[in-house]
Amino acid sequence: MRSAVAVALLLAAGPVRAPQPRVTLVACAPGYPGTPAEAQPNMDALAAAAARAAGWPAEALAAVYEPTERDGVARLAEKDAAVALVPLPFLVKHGAALRLEPRLAVVTQGAREPVEVWSLVAKRGRVATPPALAGFTVTSTAGYAPAFVRAALAGWGRLPDDVRIVESSQVLSALRKAASGEPIAVLLDGTQAAALPSLPFANDLEVIARSAPLPSGVVVTVGDRLPAARWRALEKAFLALPGVPEGAAALQGLRMERLAPLDAAAREAIRSLGSGAAR
Repeated sequence: MRSAVAVALLLAAGPVRAPQPRVTLVACAPGYPGTPAEAQPNMDALAAAAARAAGWPAEALAAVYEPTERDGVARLAEKDAAVALVPLPFLVKHGAALRLEPRLAVVTQGAREPVEVWSLVAKRGRVATPPALAGFTVTSTAGYAPAFVRAALAGWGRLPDDVRIVESSQVLSALRKAASGEPIAVLLDGTQAAALPSLPFANDLEVIARSAPLPSGVVVTVGDRLPAARWRALEKAFLALPGVPEGAAALQGLRMERLAPLDAAAREAIRSLGSGAAR
């Protein structure tokens, strides 16, 4: 009798749901300052705020920061890495191989829209057209993705084949060398370009080309590791973060204003860059 009552109670309570496996949000920002130790508290805060907004248990979402391209690629190969926060050059370079699907755009701190324009800077009067860059080095925080650099500047023209594209976080040093006459051009992101006029040698430099407006960063899903229903809940949570104090604080700690839907123009820009990089 007692066992029959227990069975009846279990049936009335419905099936027991298995806990959802934990997924990890991987942030990777090659070329930008910051160490995992510095970034981890903000990543933990972001994961906690997003899990709470999604109605998930706190342990259902983890977050890690990988500062280098190599470490980011390695971490995204692990099965729990289901979502990532990456800059556009990383997506263009690794999107196909890692099966990264663009989902949301990043609005950086102080920006109104989820886009930025990349600016190519050289010594004033030295470079008028792409062929004049023959023998130059183009340095940029995005230099780890040479195909992105070439594709982003394709609207200006085709860079000469012998242009050397290199990654460097020493942007100020590179700009100083360009201003002094060395055969160097520097591709700046939106934040870096905005600071250009404040340099004491700014009059010796000029912007010789600009990209079209491009997403500054993107949230992507990795392959099919996150079921559609779970992504919908997480997407809703990400979009709602600015409206809750802990979410807004987490975004601020990571120098973001908010996450925004990717519009048709942004998706076409990403597609076009990917096609250009593949050529």
